[in-house]
Amino acid sequence: MEEIKGIARVRFHPGKLAEWKRLTEEALEIVRTRDTGTLQYEIFFNADESEAIDFERCRDADAALQHFANVGHLMEPLLATASVTGEVLGTPNARMKEALAGGVPVLYTPWRVFQERKPAAER
Repeated sequence: MEEIKGIARVRFHPGKLAEWKRLTEEALEIVRTRDTGTLQYEIFFNADESEAIDFERCRDADAALQHFANVGHLMEPLLATASVTGEVLGTPNARMKEALAGGVPVLYTPWRVFQERKPAAER
């Protein structure tokens, strides 16, 4: 399993939702134009938009590191708008292990994996 997945749980500070959305749009534009290995980038809101989930998938650890480098300058302003916790899921390379050594976000490595197989006609 080479893909790296990221999940961020976001709880907005009062009056900061619009700024968070603006910064997230900026991040999405960077993903579209500069990331070469980001496969998925989705934001989900709860009913009253007081919380969100940011879900990301990258081709591999190198692509995830490229993504972090490309949007890293937005982390401080984003963290000023919300409380954020997160997880990274996958098998990191040495550089990613080093980057995540502080424990934030928390790294989870695979134990058991099932991936749907393509029907024989599609193989």
